[in-house]
Amino acid sequence: MIRLRHEVRKGAFELDVDVEIPATGVTGVFGASGSGKTTLLRCIAGLEGDRGLPVHKRNVGYVFQQPTLFSHLDVKGNIEYGAKRATSQRVDRGAVLNMLGIEAMLDRRVDTLSGGEAQRVAIAAALLRSPELVLMDEPLASLDRRRKDELLPYFDRLHDELSVPAIYVSHDIDEISRLCDHLLILDEGRIVAQGSLFDVLSRVDIPQLAGRNAGVVLWAVPVDHEDGLTRFGFSDGCACALLQTMSVLRASGPRRPRSSMCCAPRSRKSTRSTTHGPWCGSELATRTSWRRSPTAR
Repeated sequence: MIRLRHEVRKGAFELDVDVEIPATGVTGVFGASGSGKTTLLRCIAGLEGDRGLPVHKRNVGYVFQQPTLFSHLDVKGNIEYGAKRATSQRVDRGAVLNMLGIEAMLDRRVDTLSGGEAQRVAIAAALLRSPELVLMDEPLASLDRRRKDELLPYFDRLHDELSVPAIYVSHDIDEISRLCDHLLILDEGRIVAQGSLFDVLSRVDIPQLAGRNAGVVLWAVPVDHEDGLTRFGFSDGCACALLQTMSVLRASGPRRPRSSMCCAPRSRKSTRSTTHGPWCGSELATRTSWRRSPTAR
């Protein structure tokens, strides 16, 4: 476990956090703007609060909202700048370059990169420092939807294949649901809820997860794919055909989508489906995203 104990006062705002998070996987920090998410990351990095250990001695990688690259260095130079300062070799260089798909752009100047490409390079530079912990401060916030969709599959691979624990900050519940395993809900500088993603999103007593942020997590197994629809099998042996996109669906209640159901064997790789949306009369307007379950890795 990793213990986070931080106190800092900034004018009328006060951050007071004392919590333990898993030393594996991705821990999401979710909250509204101004709730203290970035301040918490800066405290962990030693940039704010009771700094204690100097910043340069804290073995953490930091990925900011805007890519922070050296303009006088090419992609390879930016990546190697961090790698030269690594105190150990926790992360394999070739694996990181492959996961992020940047082998072909090593000789490019950073001013020729798109926003998504630049963020991938910034992530690689942070990872190749071989940190004990990676901090990601809304790394997709500055990108438009198209660039986000391009970058999210790379984050999926990082989650599935990287052994370094990460803290991922976002105010987008879809990103949190897709990428994280553990979840902290932050409000006005305080942790108001914490636990596994499944447990926290299942609670109905958290105001920050009400309205459009309300949702549940479903574990399912892809069975087949036809005509733009993917059929998923659930733990009760049934299957449901759903659009495999981030699209709006209609459900007749909080549990079972209004789709044809049939028996199907549990096979192939498992997928996690998350649904979110406000109550609309007796129906639930849902938005879905898909991720492989840990048992399929």
